[in-house]
Amino acid sequence: MKSAALRIAVVSGKGGTGKTTVATSLALVCPDDHTVLLDCDVEAPNDHIFVKPTFKTKHPATIPTPVLIANRCDACGVCAEVCRFHAIVCIGGETLIFPELCHGCGSCVMQCPRDALKEVEREIGQLDLGSTAAGVRLAQGRLNVGEPMPVPVIRQLKSWRKIKSVGVEIRDAPPGTSCSVVETLRGADVALLVTEPTPFGLHDLRLGVELVRKMDIPKGVVINRSEPDRKSEVHKFCNENKVPILLEIPFRREIASALAAGEPLVNAFPEYTPLFIGLYDALERLSMRKPEGRSSETATSYTL
Repeated sequence: MKSAALRIAVVSGKGGTGKTTVATSLALVCPDDHTVLLDCDVEAPNDHIFVKPTFKTKHPATIPTPVLIANRCDACGVCAEVCRFHAIVCIGGETLIFPELCHGCGSCVMQCPRDALKEVEREIGQLDLGSTAAGVRLAQGRLNVGEPMPVPVIRQLKSWRKIKSVGVEIRDAPPGTSCSVVETLRGADVALLVTEPTPFGLHDLRLGVELVRKMDIPKGVVINRSEPDRKSEVHKFCNENKVPILLEIPFRREIASALAAGEPLVNAFPEYTPLFIGLYDALERLSMRKPEGRSSETATSYTL
């Protein structure tokens, strides 16, 4: 099966920078007819608020989890020894399994000398797929309340056969630089880091840039809530580190009001459509360049 033509991961070091604002508008103006928007923030997916899809396909997200076959188990402790996540404990002649701690690696099942464990699929979330009036497909993952591990849901969302196509794939990542973000970035052709011109924004942008560098992914930056007449420390950081600023979205009350009402930026303000088309073109050019250290990273900067 063919993979997506271009995979764009939209990330941010912190929440509230406008990552979803950028990801949804980018998906709406994308020139590809087979664009799919992946909401990888499976603990709090909210892309649907802006693009308003009709969900028609649902699929459970599961993780293989060991179950004890009691009449075979002698509590030898081998399974507990090989489990690096401490999901199995042998105590008082009994073997106890804690499913929420299991990462589904299967080591306990393979190493058990008495074949006293078997794997069953345990549902930890759900995958949803729908289409918007504009023709954009939205696929989202939802982690069940109380489940501690979003990464398996993100991994299954990315590999879901229902969404595989030769079109553009835009991944709206969770905030931060945790394992969930790493999984969202894995396999991406280019990363778009969304930040704000504040000390907190700069601090977390540094973390995001370092993560993307370690993963050897070409990158660009969008500065949200920017003040066009004033250069910030974020501008200085990007210039010094040769990270291209691809778009600046100004700090305007009207924009905040539209977003609070669930309106995508490019719908509420059509004058932004050519800027987001330019942003997509810049990301496409960046994706064709080699990672940092082997080529320069420059691109056209857009602002309004």
